[in-house]
Formats: sequence, C-alpha cells, structure tokens
Amino acid sequence: MAKQGPGPGRPARRTPLQALLYWTAVLGVWAAIFVVAFLAVFATDLPDTSTLYDVDRQPSISYLDQSGALVAVRGSQYAPPVDLDKLPPYVPKAFIAIEDRWFYFHPGFNPWGILRSQIYNVTRRGEGGPLRGGSTITQQLARNLFLTPAQNYRRKAQELVLALWLEAKFSKKEILALYLNRVYFGGGAYGIEAASQRYFNKPASQLTLGESALLAGMMKGPNRYSPVSQTDRAERRATIVLDEMVRTGAITPAERDAAFKAPVRVNPTLANQRAQYFTDWVDDQVRSLVGEPTEDLVVETTLDLPIQTAAEQAIRRGVAAGKGQGVEQAALVAIDGEGRIRAYVGGVDYNVSQFDRATMAKRQAGSAFKPFVYLAAMDAGRTPADMVIDEPIKIGNWSPRNYTGDFRGPMTLQTALAQSINTVAARLADEVGTGNVAAAARRLGINSHIQLDPSMALGAVEVSPMEMAQAYAPFANGGFLAKGYGISRIRTASGKILYDHSVEKAARTQVIGTPSLQYMNQMMRQVVAAGTGTRARVPGYDLAGKTGTTSDYRDAWFVGYTGGFVTAVWVGKDDNKPMKRVTGGGAPAGMWRDFMSQALPRLKVQAIPGGTYTPPPQADPIGDLVDGIVDAIGGGTPAPPAQAPAQKAPADDIPY
Repeated sequence: MAKQGPGPGRPARRTPLQALLYWTAVLGVWAAIFVVAFLAVFATDLPDTSTLYDVDRQPSISYLDQSGALVAVRGSQYAPPVDLDKLPPYVPKAFIAIEDRWFYFHPGFNPWGILRSQIYNVTRRGEGGPLRGGSTITQQLARNLFLTPAQNYRRKAQELVLALWLEAKFSKKEILALYLNRVYFGGGAYGIEAASQRYFNKPASQLTLGESALLAGMMKGPNRYSPVSQTDRAERRATIVLDEMVRTGAITPAERDAAFKAPVRVNPTLANQRAQYFTDWVDDQVRSLVGEPTEDLVVETTLDLPIQTAAEQAIRRGVAAGKGQGVEQAALVAIDGEGRIRAYVGGVDYNVSQFDRATMAKRQAGSAFKPFVYLAAMDAGRTPADMVIDEPIKIGNWSPRNYTGDFRGPMTLQTALAQSINTVAARLADEVGTGNVAAAARRLGINSHIQLDPSMALGAVEVSPMEMAQAYAPFANGGFLAKGYGISRIRTASGKILYDHSVEKAARTQVIGTPSLQYMNQMMRQVVAAGTGTRARVPGYDLAGKTGTTSDYRDAWFVGYTGGFVTAVWVGKDDNKPMKRVTGGGAPAGMWRDFMSQALPRLKVQAIPGGTYTPPPQADPIGDLVDGIVDAIGGGTPAPPAQAPAQKAPADDIPY
C-alpha cells in the first residue's frame, strides 16, 4: 500500500523546533498551574507582612555594679538600625561569603542550594537532627521577620514565598541591611550593632575584619559558636569565614593573614562570665519588686566587680588545688556591715552547672555554727575566761568526741572555741538550752529550720552560705542585724525610679549587746590568731572567724570577718559524698585568705568593733614553709597527733 501523505484531515508532522516550542509551552502552563497551586496552598496562612518594621521583644534588664560598671544584660537587646554605608565594607562581605555567596545573583532562593539540602535530608532520613534548608540571606530574613524556627517543609515553603515577596519589594542593599539589623547573635543581642556592643563593647562601625568574621560565623548557631562559652569552636568557624572571603574575592590572602595575627578581645564582662550566679539570683527578685517589665530596666546592684572577680578566681584556684582531696565544688558570699553583697559565687563554673550553691544549697554547718552556742552562753553570763573541762560527756544517748580523739582537761572558753572543742560546745548548749541557741542563731539571720537535738551544738543544722555570711555580720558591724541584699535601685532606661532600697530600709536592729559582742570577737580573733583558722590569716588586718567541718568530711566551711566585712566559704561535693580529710581550716580557709588578700586592700575596712586588736606574733619561717607546702598540695589540716587512737578520727566538729 502506498504511504498516505498529508491530507486535509491529517495534521502535518511537527518539525523538531515546533515540538520543542510546543512542549515548552505545555510545561510552562503546567508550571504556572503548579506555582498558582503552590501559592494557594502555602500563602493562605502567611503572616501579616505589614509588621515588617515592628520590633516585638521582651524588655532588657541591664545590671550594674555598685560603681556603675556593666555586670550583665538579661532579656533582648536591640540597638538603633545601623546604616550599611557606615559599616566597614568587609562586614557585609563576611556574611555574604559564609551564608550566601550568590546573594546578588539569585531571585531570593538558590535552586542548587535547595537541591543539595534535599539530597542531604533524604540520605540522612532517620538519623534525627534538624533538616537542612539551603536558605539564602533573603530566606533567613523572611524566617526571622515573619516565621517560627520550626523545622518542617511547610515552613520552608512559606519562607520561599516570603523571600520572593521581599526580593520584589526591596533592593538587595535594603534586604542585606534589614538582615544585619534584625538577625539574632545570641546572648540576647539582635542586630549587628547590639552584637558588636555586647561582644566587643564597641559600635559596629569599628569592627575589625577578625571580629566581623567571628560574628558572621555565629549565624550557623549563635549558642554553638558563641565567643563567650565556645571560644575554640568560634575561632575555628571564624577561620572558615575568612577562608571563604578569600575564595569569593572579598579580601586578599594578605588581609586574611593580617586578621589571623590581630587578637580579637571579647568584652571581658561576658568573656569571664562574671557574676552569673548573682545575676540569676537578683533577676528573680526584680519582678517581685516592680512587676513584669514593660520597658527596658536598669538595676543598680551592690556588687563590686573587682572584688567579684577576685572571689571567682579564688574559688577556681582553691577547687583546682583541692581536687586531689576530692574537692569538687565551692561557694562564696561576701557582704558588708550593712548587708550589701559585694561578691557572690554559686559554683566553680557557671557554664557547666547553673545550680546556685550560695543560696539554693543547704549543707550542715559543722563547727561554724558554734559561735551561736557561745553567744547564747555569753548572753547567759559566761565569759571567755571561764574555766571548763574537756572531758567525756554524755547527753542522753549521745557522747560527742573531739577531732584528735583525746581530751585536754581544764581550759578557758576562749581556748575551747579557738581549738573547736566539741565536748565543751555540747556541754554549753545543754546548759543554756538548745532552744536559746536556736533563738540566738535566728536573731542573727539564720532562717533555715534548726532542730533542737543536742547535736545541733556541733552544727547538725543545714544552712546556706548566704545565711552564714549574714548571720556573722553582726559580729563585724557592732551587733546589728544585716540581712543580705543585692539590689540598691531599679529604674527605667529613661530614668524613672521604680524601687529604691534606701527608701524602704528599716531602722537598724541591734541583735548582740554588750559585753557579749566584745567577748565573742575576742574569742573568734583567737580562732584565726592561734586556733583552727590560722591558715586564714592576712598580715596587717584585724580578722576573726570560725572553721567548720561535718561528718565524714562531707562539708567544710570557713566564715570570717574584719570590721564591717564578712565572707563565708563552703566546699564539698554536690552529691554529698565525703572528701578526703578536708576540714574548714584547710581548703576553705585557704580560699578565704586568697580572696581576702585581694579584697581587703580595696575596702576601707576598720578594726572589728568590740575588744582590743593585738597583732599576732611575728610569723615563724618554718611554719610559713609548712603552710606553703600545704597550699601546694591542696590544703587540709595536719593529721592527728601520734597519740591519737588508731580508729578513724572525726573532723573537728562532727556531731557525735
């Protein structure tokens, strides 16, 4: 049969060019239908874009120390928008190089970037973790402005739609400026200006190339790449940013090498994480004092940052030195005679553990509780010169023992307190009544429950370092109650006063009278001069205090003071397990001395009120050498004398 040619009823065959045009048109129609459907599905519940320039944030709270220095900022921190033209040119280039090198060439999304991310998501399905999105700077801006950080495909699709809208409405320069002024940099800082002030204490217009690279590197994860808490990781990420800037031609290799050599100094307040435990403590109080803030606040605190730094350093050094003896944690609270907290350390490392041991942890006080026993006895008419006998004693079914395991016979009450003799303290408490001892402790500032069993005389009472510091304050300030506080004043950023402690401060209450105050200070001076607290001595200063150690060496304390200034130090373990023969006269007294040696020259301290200060005898070179050896090996007190029983010796204040 002959091949039939084209006729009136049969269409002519398309040429290849016609076929290409035809199928292109078909695909175009279907693509248009898909786009319309896509927009219909994902654009129906898009957020209101009229809020583009609105800033909805929680007010920030800036905490200042007693001299006005910045301690910390909590809440969101924004700064006025920065003009892109006023930034060094390498600042935006750093963000483009690491986040979106094709920023100036794509229409708001990068198809190849999306394809790569989808391949990654499919191949890693089932492994957990966040999805990769391949987001451009425009898409990131859309997410930051309008969307939640949820990791799902619907949010990604809406992100793409909003990115297209942004690209149609704004120029690339405007989009980049919006991005840099609104993106989150961690630490409560939103925008490049706030981040520059927060991390480097300078305006963004003065950022160096290295600082710019560090901030750009944080976009992958502000907390994960924080220059404050993740210094090494942040530095490695900044190196990657600089290398990418070289690859994209943003900078030369020589400029990169110069940036490597220039040191980047993070704002020391943030870098050292100073006073974070204290800031947590007062942050909880702000809302109870002034309610939920509706505008930025400034909280003026009682803290003294140089003294706070000395406290944190002393705690870190002391715990590191005592590691071999099982010392794992420590806390320190220092207050003045008015109750103003000057230093507050709730643990060794806030980044590792935010649990605040200064106020939240309550541990047995050991012999650091004995001054309340002796105060009750002084109030009852006893004097430091009264003779007592260190001998076996039984109160009910309880027989207290001494640290050395022996008994020393007749001695004065002053000697008994200086040497922390358990039998004498137990007998005194029994004579004056444990109820009167508890009343004396509460009168001075111990708020925790005090059980009235005979063992309370040796410190079987759980207290916090804050309580101990404020309860010793009356010994240092002339006998007046001094409840510890950390907030002096709260005002708005515009200057309106919302709270002023000086206005609400009540009249001072005297809680120790004479001659009890003079007697107690006389005796506790001897604890430091010639008793269990000699390791706490700081030459040239009138000092007093008391050591404390609890059963099986689970807790060790030293609480000491000079005129108008008290510091309480506790060491131990969070799990309450025993340390290795760590007593109050060892590691805690060493940390106390380390801190006070730095703090006392800064303070205008006076002699302790009551009694007469007699400088201790000239230091014994051999004794100083022994103290140095003890310091080097991490503290502790000497082993019991050779004549002590072979059995395990209790600490100087174990409640037997």
